[in-house]
Amino acid sequence: MQLRCNIFVITKMKGVSVIDKTDKKILNVLQDNGRRANKDIAGDVGMVPSAISERIKKLKDKGVIKKFETRLDPVKVEKNLLAFVYVTTNEQVHGWDTGHKLSEVEEIQEVYNVAGEDCYLIKVRVKDTKGLSDLLREKIGVIDTVVSTRTTIVLDTYKETCHIKLD
Repeated sequence: MQLRCNIFVITKMKGVSVIDKTDKKILNVLQDNGRRANKDIAGDVGMVPSAISERIKKLKDKGVIKKFETRLDPVKVEKNLLAFVYVTTNEQVHGWDTGHKLSEVEEIQEVYNVAGEDCYLIKVRVKDTKGLSDLLREKIGVIDTVVSTRTTIVLDTYKETCHIKLD
């Protein structure tokens, strides 16, 4: 099963949102199905398809829509193990090297610089515990700034989405 996932960021310029109510309607439709035809979106929003196309192009140009991706079923592609790993480093406060190095590791899906005891929180998907062990030892553990890791393995997933609620 493939799901479309649209990732976007809403920014404000001088207190005014860069998207309006119609853009939000379009974005909500695209979040449900990024492959939806402009004609169908136009029917939902009450506009002509060419206007929808132009708005989507502007949303891409503004960086509101960052990219379109296909979401895969991890079990069907044999990436059954999901884990979150807390990474502690010896980086200076404003150091970003480790985050960039972690971002280059293919098995790592998400990298967050976090406040608190740890420096980074990463989301990883691998085939099994051997794959996780190899990842921790051979790809994360060899990064010179990494001091320690703490891993939490996910047993069940009840919700996983990239939808952003738009009012």
